[in-house]
Amino acid sequence: MDDEDDILHFLELVLKEKGYDVVTASNGHDALTAAQIEKPDLVLLDIMMPQMDGWEVLKLLRVDDETAHIPVAML
Repeated sequence: MDDEDDILHFLELVLKEKGYDVVTASNGHDALTAAQIEKPDLVLLDIMMPQMDGWEVLKLLRVDDETAHIPVAML
């Protein structure tokens, strides 16, 4: 999840080529919503995003029992 389209599309392309299912979001609010709905195996999370930064998204993921277990890699 990244607010820079070129980085977002590059990561999406590389991960899909490796056979991963990918869900993208370009702001913190959409990233949080996507993680809550999709329950991914891993979240790649940009620290500096509009509406809600990556640290705030991480904090909210950790307090939710449904998403607290999801590993997060901060970019």
